[in-house]
Amino acid sequence: MSWFYLVVAGLLEVAWAVGLKYTEGFTRPVVSGFTLLAMLGSVGMLGLALKDLPLGTAYAVWTGIGTIGTAVFGMWLLGEPAGALRIGSISLIALGIIGLKILSPA
Repeated sequence: MSWFYLVVAGLLEVAWAVGLKYTEGFTRPVVSGFTLLAMLGSVGMLGLALKDLPLGTAYAVWTGIGTIGTAVFGMWLLGEPAGALRIGSISLIALGIIGLKILSPA
């Protein structure tokens, strides 16, 4: 279950990171509320994952999922650059997450 919690925490991190883009400095109440709830949910799920997973592994995977998801969202929907080096760099982060999962004792 810990890995499930960790993946959900990472996806919620993507949600709040993207949400920040649309809060307009927290002047939009509904979007700001969603963003804050996603932040709380993300940290809460990370906390649940940390019951069984090593801190370094869980934190690296959590931020990695957030980084990959946010970068892909930016390229896909916001027109951010999607060059080969950028995609290659994102792929290296994904490989790191896979490696941590494979080497994790939990």
